[in-house]
Amino acid sequence: MRCCKRPIPPHNSAKTRTSSLSFFSTFLSPSVIQPNQLHLTHHQQQQQSAEGQEFEIGRTLIDRVYWTRRIHNLCAIEGNFDEALRLLDELRLQGYHPDSLNLSSIIHALCDAHRFSEAHQRFLLAVSSHSTVPDERTCNVLIARLLHAGTPQATVRVISALFFQKPQFVPSLMNYNRLIHQLCGFERIVDAHMLFVDMRKRGHCPNAVSYTTLIDGYCGVGEVRDAEKLFDEMSECGVIPNALTYSALIRGVLRKRDIDYGKQLIGKLWSVMLAEQEDMHVNNAAFCNVINCLCREGFFHEVFNIAEDMRQGENVAQGFVYAQMIDSLCRFRRYNGAARIVYMMRKRGFKPSLVSYNTIVHGLVKEGDYFRAYQLLEEGIQFGYLPSEFTYKLLVEGLCHENDLVKAKEVLNVMLNKKDLDRTRIYNIYLRALCVVDNPTELLNVLVTMLQTQCQPDVITLNTVINGFCKMGRIEEAQKVFKDMMMGKFCAPDIVTFTTVISGFLELGKVEEGLELLHRVMPEKGLKPNVVTYNAVIQRLFKLHRLDEAMEVFRSMVSGGTTADCTTYTIIIDGLFESNKVDEAKRFWNDVVWPSGVHDSYLYAAILKGLCRSGQLNDACDFLYELVDCGVTLCVVNYNIVINGACMLGWKREAYQILGEMRKNGLEPDSVTWRILDKLHGTVEKQYCEELICNQVGV
Repeated sequence: MRCCKRPIPPHNSAKTRTSSLSFFSTFLSPSVIQPNQLHLTHHQQQQQSAEGQEFEIGRTLIDRVYWTRRIHNLCAIEGNFDEALRLLDELRLQGYHPDSLNLSSIIHALCDAHRFSEAHQRFLLAVSSHSTVPDERTCNVLIARLLHAGTPQATVRVISALFFQKPQFVPSLMNYNRLIHQLCGFERIVDAHMLFVDMRKRGHCPNAVSYTTLIDGYCGVGEVRDAEKLFDEMSECGVIPNALTYSALIRGVLRKRDIDYGKQLIGKLWSVMLAEQEDMHVNNAAFCNVINCLCREGFFHEVFNIAEDMRQGENVAQGFVYAQMIDSLCRFRRYNGAARIVYMMRKRGFKPSLVSYNTIVHGLVKEGDYFRAYQLLEEGIQFGYLPSEFTYKLLVEGLCHENDLVKAKEVLNVMLNKKDLDRTRIYNIYLRALCVVDNPTELLNVLVTMLQTQCQPDVITLNTVINGFCKMGRIEEAQKVFKDMMMGKFCAPDIVTFTTVISGFLELGKVEEGLELLHRVMPEKGLKPNVVTYNAVIQRLFKLHRLDEAMEVFRSMVSGGTTADCTTYTIIIDGLFESNKVDEAKRFWNDVVWPSGVHDSYLYAAILKGLCRSGQLNDACDFLYELVDCGVTLCVVNYNIVINGACMLGWKREAYQILGEMRKNGLEPDSVTWRILDKLHGTVEKQYCEELICNQVGV
């Protein structure tokens, strides 16, 4: 890699200008750009094909000031840049030549509208067609706007055209640095370095930002040696590396797992931070980079050492230091490590932010460490921490799952002390968590507590309580709450309430009571069962082997105007196969399901599983192939069911034939497929050994 040691002043010779264009010519040769190469949007073409605007009487094309203001007002004040574009095109047809002010208004307006591609094309057309070439300051301003698009190749094409038409033009150092940064972001490091060299040829002296950007780009692609060469070149050229430069190089070194050299560079970074007392923002950014790199590469012990020593000095605020450590550790799911940082903070008189602390507690809950999260909650209350509603939900659910109702109740009481919260919703979350615990007394106690504290239960509260009682098999308690709702002591029951109670009756085998609620009580209350209610009833009737009642409920659902969904059909198909009603299941598919057009992979899986379970593997294969022939898109699970059926029968050839059909239809086998086939080989080998032993005994 060739690097210049000193900035080279610009030359005016044609030879020098030609060589400096070599990098840009790799993107586009501006000499071949013609105006007819600019492709406008279809919408603009329609606008341009419309009738031209009738110009005001008395105005002539000579009045450039008027038209410049008019275009500027349309773009900057009225925000109607499409009209400005149409007006400018009409003026050009009349012989008007746009100037740099017109071009500037158009480019700014298009960039404000995030139509960057069109802005690039407009600028490129204006420069390439010799119609408008703004002065150097305007060009740099417009290039800076175009760089907001984040498309460095398109911006380089514009600069290339400017170099061709205006050889004395030099982009600003800031624009060069931004272009280098964007090219590095696309991992086009070679192009970025060529741009860096071109910048020096045109008389710019690269600053610390230029070097840092390129060093960071090389480290990002793992080219640490090239980054080190640039780092050494900085000192030779008299450019002093700042904290960000060191952090960029540290990133690459740690990525190569060279922790010893990385620690040396980190030590030098602290010295630079102590020396640079003016720009704390640079120090903060460098510190963030180092901590993130250490966590990304798994050097968490080094993070704790930094937290203990604090060698970066006071030029990075300690509160910011701790917050960044907590954020980085949480980002890499080291929540206990983040809690350790909190302990160090509090020991030194600092308080963590409530958001950071909640992130730690929430992360511990998601990791399943409920008791550690509860411990942090207790400690956090001392400095005003209260969990967010979502964190509270996960925590009480986890504690109830661990059957620790004492701690769960404490968390509930903590949340009830939080202001500006819906207390009913807080109780509802706790009640829903209690449903996993076989403790009906606690459910009832919470409901009583709500009434005693003037917290009115809503329909969600009561539905949750009824659902909890039903899951615990306490249908009498559920029925009592339901009757209280029917009598008006609480809010009126809704469809969810009836569905829950009916499901509870059917789970206990009380079919008559459940169907009475479905067919008589619900209509009397003005409630029409929805498809979810019917699905729950049909499924539980099939579980009770009450096929006739289940099919009767289905017919009443359809006659009542409720449309069945895929879940309905899947429940019925699965129930018929479970009841060994294979012919009825086939007939239901042919007569009802297929003509409805309402079916999905779950339904196909139910049919295939039922056929294989009934020993009708050939029918299952025929059904699978017919679906494919009809254009139905199947999933891997459908094929796995049939392959498993073939393997259970020891049909090796048929299993691999189905595998071939699956691949032919664009699906690749998953891990389940290979496990099924592995069992097939084990079964075949076992059968072969048994036959061999029998033959030997017979001999």
